[in-house]
Amino acid sequence: MDTLPAMLIPFLKLADAVMLTDSQHQIIAVNAAYEKITGYTQQEVVNQKASIVRTSYTPRTTHEHMKRSLASGKAWSGVFTNRRRDESLWHSSITITPFEIGQATYYVGVFRELEQLRSGYYLPEERISKLQSSMLKVLAISCEIRDPGIEEHLVRVRELTRRLTVYHNNRLQLGWNLEKINQIANASILHDIGKSGIPEGILYKPGQLAYYERQIVEMHTQIGADIIEKIYMEFNDELLANELTTGKNIIMYHHEKWDGSGYPQRLCEEEIPIEARIVSVVDVFDALTSARPYKEKWTAERAISFIREQRGKHFDPAVVDSFLELLQHAEAEQQYQ
Repeated sequence: MDTLPAMLIPFLKLADAVMLTDSQHQIIAVNAAYEKITGYTQQEVVNQKASIVRTSYTPRTTHEHMKRSLASGKAWSGVFTNRRRDESLWHSSITITPFEIGQATYYVGVFRELEQLRSGYYLPEERISKLQSSMLKVLAISCEIRDPGIEEHLVRVRELTRRLTVYHNNRLQLGWNLEKINQIANASILHDIGKSGIPEGILYKPGQLAYYERQIVEMHTQIGADIIEKIYMEFNDELLANELTTGKNIIMYHHEKWDGSGYPQRLCEEEIPIEARIVSVVDVFDALTSARPYKEKWTAERAISFIREQRGKHFDPAVVDSFLELLQHAEAEQQYQ
């Protein structure tokens, strides 16, 4: 603050949030309103890049347009979706203005929090999450409409995936934010959409499948990945971009096994994306404990025993440990209540 050009100091007295940056877009000062809105103190953000509060919810084209304008010495205005220190989102109309002072260039960013306005064209965090979840659910159900029990299975997988992802993240201190957790949970509902391309006579056949039938069933991972790829190309919107990318990993790899004996690519251990390793445990558990036209329903105890036996073979040992602890905590909580 002592070296801050005197010309810039009055901006820090504005009622709106203000961020001052140098020519390298490093923060040199923020005002009290910025601290209040973001939860970051000036000491925490000074010398940090201005992108410290950036999220993927702001379209890439917005950032590109901003950079072009500022590089040409012009002021820029737009709407950002940023992240507070507590991981919650906030939406702002922002104006960034360059100032030439002596031989140096400084940027004054003035943020107006849209949540505090009477109306505005933006999506609150809760609505974004609900839209993402609902759209992916509709997509998944529409692809598997032949199975009358599929909706319940998909919803159970999504909710248990969410709980397991949260527990695994906390247990191992992985540092995943709420956005990543929601991406994995929301995308888990897409895991078997490729089965829409498998003939019913094979898909719901009671008893053991012939070798060629098994090969056809295993094609559902690639079919599902192709479906997601086409949707991504058509949709071309960042609202679902991360969920669809995560969904593709889940679809392709949730039948891979920790020991490398799975399909379609025989990946092993941490070659398998973590989101697929999590969904693999949840999907198997729910499938085993559900009655289907081609199989009997297992008890929870029998399914848990199977999951435990397959630790380090079919499943990631760390994910199994989190899953078993989660179920134990849930059982203890239910007994207490």
